[in-house]
Amino acid sequence: MSATSTGGRRTAIVASLAAGVLLLPASVAHADPTADEVREEIESLEEEYADLNAVYNDAQETHEAAEEELSEILEDIEDTEEKVETLGVGVRGLANATYSGVDLTSPTHLIGADGPQEALEHQADLSYLANTQNEGLEQYLEELEHLESLEAEASDTEESAAEALEEAETAAEEAEAAIAEQEELLSELTAEERAAATENVSNDTSESTGGSSGSTGGSYTGAASGNARTALDFAYAQIGKPYIWGGTGPNGYDCSGLTQAAWAAAGVSLPRTTYDQVNAGTRVSWENMQPGDLIFFYGASPGHVGMYAGDGVMVHASTSSKPIGTVTLNDYYRSNFSAAVRP
Repeated sequence: MSATSTGGRRTAIVASLAAGVLLLPASVAHADPTADEVREEIESLEEEYADLNAVYNDAQETHEAAEEELSEILEDIEDTEEKVETLGVGVRGLANATYSGVDLTSPTHLIGADGPQEALEHQADLSYLANTQNEGLEQYLEELEHLESLEAEASDTEESAAEALEEAETAAEEAEAAIAEQEELLSELTAEERAAATENVSNDTSESTGGSSGSTGGSYTGAASGNARTALDFAYAQIGKPYIWGGTGPNGYDCSGLTQAAWAAAGVSLPRTTYDQVNAGTRVSWENMQPGDLIFFYGASPGHVGMYAGDGVMVHASTSSKPIGTVTLNDYYRSNFSAAVRP
């Protein structure tokens, strides 16, 4: 799901609800949503939030790459402008000589020769000088063309950077709206109803896996070893830290920021986004996952990633409404599973 599709999804929901109201008897037109309906909407908002975060991170990556490219292009433009200026001096000299009627190989330039042989050598030298100036003119024109090309490229790159930044900002705004909508739905429920509505996406298990709800830091006590153990030790040490939109640490993380930092602690470099991390290793099935494997959710272009800890548990950064923690991989996660990757 992209940021631009969010409004469409909401419009469709509103339209379907409106149609339902028209078809229902007046006595039930304003009936409260059932627990199942609220839970489905919460789950849908969780997916929407994750997808928007992936869009944001991807757009930010595009923006930063475009900004870096633009910086390099501007350096090239500066160098090329210096070349054009230097070559222009010679071209202007050639033009002045041409327009003043000076012939660099004419007999008048050979008066000082002491004999035929020296005159021929003098003429050859002058012919070479004329050819060199002609080559300078060609190079000058080539550099001018190169300069124009660089300036056009700089303009396109600057525009791409601006578009990517706008897309990132839009995704962030849409995600904030999704969280606000989720909080509004939950605020109308009792504590028991809230627990039921979020049981699939917030089934925290931190106490049973070494962490502690509401505290920062946990200890991994599972069976992983080697690099996977190091990565999981790092991830568990972040339990309780806040989910930060676009966060790469150390004070907080988003989902792919956490997995990237965890595996970096083990000396393994992962890309920044879920779109790229899903291709950064060996694919494994749900049944063959091992501790340390990355688990992706929500479609072919996954919006969310966590790290398998073993025993049906995942450590992840979920949304801004919840700190980093662990969850049991229940039917909800199984039904939204995209892929698992072993870095």
